[in-house]
This record gives sequence, C-alpha cells and structure tokens, in this order.
Amino acid sequence: MTTAAIITICVIVLAIILFATEALPIDLVAISIMIILVLGGVITPEEGIEGFSNKATITVAFMFVLSAALLKTGALQVLAHRLSKIFRYKFNAGILMMMFMIAIISAFVNNTPVVAVFIPVVIQIAHASGQSPSKMLIPLSFASIFGGMCTLIGTSTNILVSGIAEKEGEEAISMFQMTPIAGVLLVVGVVYMSIFGIRLLPKSRRSKDLKSKFNVNNYITLVELLSNSDSIGKKIMDSELVTEFNIDIIEVRRNGNSFTLPPGDFELNKGDILKVRCDVEKLKSLKGKTKTLAVSPLKIGDSDLSGKNSALVEMVITSSSEIHGKTLKELDFRRRYRAIPLAIKHKEDIKHDDLYDVKLSAGDIILAEVKSHYVKELNKLEAGQNTPFVLLSENHITEFDKKKFGIVIGLISIMVVLASLGILDIMVGAISAVIILVLAKILNMQEIYEAINWKIIFLLVGALSLGLAINKTGLDLLIAEALVDQLAPMGIIAVISGLYLVTSLLTEVMSNNASAALMTPIAIAVAHTSGIEVLPFLVTVMIAASATFMTPIGYQTNTMVYSAGNYRFKDFFKVGIMLNFIFWVISSFMIPWYFNLV
Repeated sequence: MTTAAIITICVIVLAIILFATEALPIDLVAISIMIILVLGGVITPEEGIEGFSNKATITVAFMFVLSAALLKTGALQVLAHRLSKIFRYKFNAGILMMMFMIAIISAFVNNTPVVAVFIPVVIQIAHASGQSPSKMLIPLSFASIFGGMCTLIGTSTNILVSGIAEKEGEEAISMFQMTPIAGVLLVVGVVYMSIFGIRLLPKSRRSKDLKSKFNVNNYITLVELLSNSDSIGKKIMDSELVTEFNIDIIEVRRNGNSFTLPPGDFELNKGDILKVRCDVEKLKSLKGKTKTLAVSPLKIGDSDLSGKNSALVEMVITSSSEIHGKTLKELDFRRRYRAIPLAIKHKEDIKHDDLYDVKLSAGDIILAEVKSHYVKELNKLEAGQNTPFVLLSENHITEFDKKKFGIVIGLISIMVVLASLGILDIMVGAISAVIILVLAKILNMQEIYEAINWKIIFLLVGALSLGLAINKTGLDLLIAEALVDQLAPMGIIAVISGLYLVTSLLTEVMSNNASAALMTPIAIAVAHTSGIEVLPFLVTVMIAASATFMTPIGYQTNTMVYSAGNYRFKDFFKVGIMLNFIFWVISSFMIPWYFNLV
C-alpha cells in the first residue's frame, strides 16, 4: 500500500470520528480534509479546489436559490396553515396527508427550508388538536427525506453522486432514474410511520408553559437598588451588576412605569426595581458582599416573564445557521436580536448559568425574552432561506403572492421537464432560472448570496476531494475487490445489500453527503469489478446515504426537529431502526430486480 493510500485511510478515519463527535463544525472538517490531502501530496492543489467548480456543487448552490424564491412567495406557509384544518378533525388522515405533501414538495425543493417552515405550524396544530408535537415532528422530518430521494434535485446527496460519477467518466444520472425505487420506499415509509412508527413515538406532551419547560423560575428575580448602591447614576452597561456580576437586566420599574429590555445606556436611579436574570447563588453572594441590593419582598424567583411590552420566544438553531459553533457573547446576542437569553436547551440538558459562554450547536433552543415589536424583525430573519433559527413560540404567515408563485413554480417545472428529457443540463437550467428570477425582480443579488447554504457547499468541496483521493490512490478498487470477493459468491443481491448496509451505517455517524462521497467511487469500482452496469450501484448509494432514520445527526432535518420535539436520542433509534431495516431489505431485492440483474 502506498504512502498516499495510508494518508487517505487516516484522513477517512479522522473524518468519521470528527463527524460523529461533532467536535468541529462539519464544513471546517470538510475543508480540512481537502487541505490535509493536498499537503500530504495525495491530490494536487488544482485537484483540491476542483470541488468549487464541480457541476454538483454549482447545481446545489443554485437549487438553494430556487428554494428561497419559492419560500419568498409565501406558498409553503399558506399550504402549511391550510393543512391545520384537517388535523382538527382527523388526526390520522392529517398525518398521512402531511407526509405525502411534504414528500412531494421535498422532491423538487430543498427540504431544509420546507421543514423550517412547517416546524412551528406543526407544533401549533398539535396543541390545537390536543396531540403531542412529538407525534408529528419526526414524521415531518422523515417525509422530507422520503421525498428528497425521489429525484435528482430532491437532495444534494443525489446531485453529488451524479457529479462524482460523471467526473469519473460515467453517464450523468437523469432526473427520475431513481424515482421508481425511491417512490416505492416513500409509500412504504409513509405507511409504516402512519400505522406503526407513530405508536413508537413518545406520548409526552410538550409543555405550553415556557417557564416550567425551561425551569427558569428560580433564575428570574426582582431586586431593588438601595441608596448606597454603586450602580445609582450609572448606565446599565457601566453598572457593577453587568461589568462584575454578568447580570441581565430584563426590566426596570420606576415610579409605576416599566421599561422593558432597557438599552445599555439607560441610567439607573435609587429605588429602581430591577427584574433580573441571575443565578440564585450568585444573587445571594452579591447581596451579602455589597449590601447594596435587596431582594424584593413582592416576588422572589417567580416573576412574571411575559410583560406587556415583551414576548417569550424559543429559537431553534438551524443546521445552516451562523449561530452554530458560536457563543452568545461572540454574536453580541442581546444587541443584535434585542433579546435577553433566559435558558438554553442542549439536547436533553437545560442550561441557565453562564449562557453567554455556552457554545451553541444546531438543534439547540434558546429561550429568550424579546421586545414585542421586534418579534416581527425576528420573523423576517426566520423567513429567509439561510435562517439562523426557527421560532417556535411565535408564528407568522408570509403574504402569498400568486403572481410570483406562478413565475417561480413555472420556471422550476420547465427546468425539471427539460432536464428530464435531456434537452437542458440541470446545472444550466438552475442558473438560467435564477437569472430570470433576478430580471423579474423576484430576487435580488443580495438574496441570492444569502440563500446559498455555504456550509453544505464547503462540505461538498471537501467530500469531493475525499472521493477523488480514494479513486486516485486505488483504495476504491481495493475495497471493491474485498467486497465483491466476500459477497459475489452469494449473488448480486448480496453485493447490493452489502454496499447499501455500509453506506447506511456510515451515514448514521457522518453527514449524508460525506458518506455518499466516500462510497460513490467504491460503488463504481464494485460495478466494474463485477462486470455490471454502474447505475444500480449509484442508486444504491443515493438511497442508502439519504435514508438515515436511527440518529438525529445523520440528516440535518432530523437535527432540526430533535430539540423542537423534546425528543431523546433513543426515540430516533426506536422508530428508525425498523425503518432502516425495511428500506435495506426492500432495496436489496428491488434494485437488482428493477435493473434486470437477477
């Protein structure tokens, strides 16, 4: 084995560990993969950056823009709210309709913004119909995955597999070549979730009382400034309460007036009653040390969080968010979003202390108090394609623009038809559609830049570099020969089954795109070694890399609903392991049968 092959194997192992542990952001890991391979001499600098100009990368980038354009028309929001009427009367019928509708939309639109739009609506539907959101959010995520598998543009994974195959000299995969297989799996998946899966999901109801849910009562307290306080006459930003004790002043009550979320230059006076967020032990220490604060006898640790001029919101951090991997201090959270953080929910843990120093991850929920008038601004941020968060406690409807919707859906339909007939390359079609949208003033250039999920783009670039290294060092042939030698005696079904299983298990601990990039060169090599056409093996990788249901980390929509639905890690495993098994068995037999290999 060559030195380059050994370096590549080490990089693969390191990448799997980093993806699984989430020790570093996935886009940073991906770019690091590229740099290590270049520095190790496995690939040239020119080959390292080829991913930026790869057809798959460009196509995915412009598909994000088309998704943003559709979202901007308000069509998805209106559709989501109309669906709520069905749930009020027939919950099971609502689940079926929701899953099929999400799947169909996700076949042609990036599923991340689709799920982002539907999360708050589904939660409201659950409360209105007396159901638990935990019965509805995993089906929402899974349905988006089912639909994404069905077309070439349904998920970046499919585009990536096609791009790698084309670069290695294989024919490009057409728009609907995977649809018959994925369509069967879609129907099976929806039926399974509607009849069996929903019974395995937790029944616990999500608390409507945000104070109880986040257990913040003991951390919100009223205090009074005494005459000898050093803070009197000072601006809040210069007060010892902020500079020394890191206390958040949520409200100032003075002479019967209330000042909600006062700005940093607000001047404090003697006798002011402050509503503060503070660790109880820190508050006791502060009182005993300075003797300048008195705990209000009116309310202790049970202050009313929702004043007339403020609202409580839950902000779920999305996978594409700039917030991911940063702290509230780095974001200048209070000034930027006009919000006071009260608690942070990270997976199953709720954090109240040192909130500004907590490193945030996708799926975390920030409980914050926001000035009521600024909630609209947060809604505008949420409505964007590259939304930093999804608001659970507040909801809005983007005004439906029929004319713009007609133009956007018409362009997407023309692109799909021309690409499926082989008249127009999908990349050229996506770029052309975006140009027309800009000329029609449906999107501007700034919205295009903001719409692209750069985390996914960098992930694709790194993944393509890894795929090239595997091919260039001959590791794909070594792995393929080993796989074929072990499984070929048992028939082609066993070979397809083995390839699917390895890809699926990798996807559960890595990202779907990373596992697809790793396995596509191997799938091509397996086909060549077996003397069989490549397409069945590529479709196997496409489906296995997307059909990830056992963990909340394998697919970004799973991560988004993880905290929003109050799930535990075991909830995904319990409902997903059987679904993974069913998809594996069906694919193992159906793919060889459909492509006449048996």
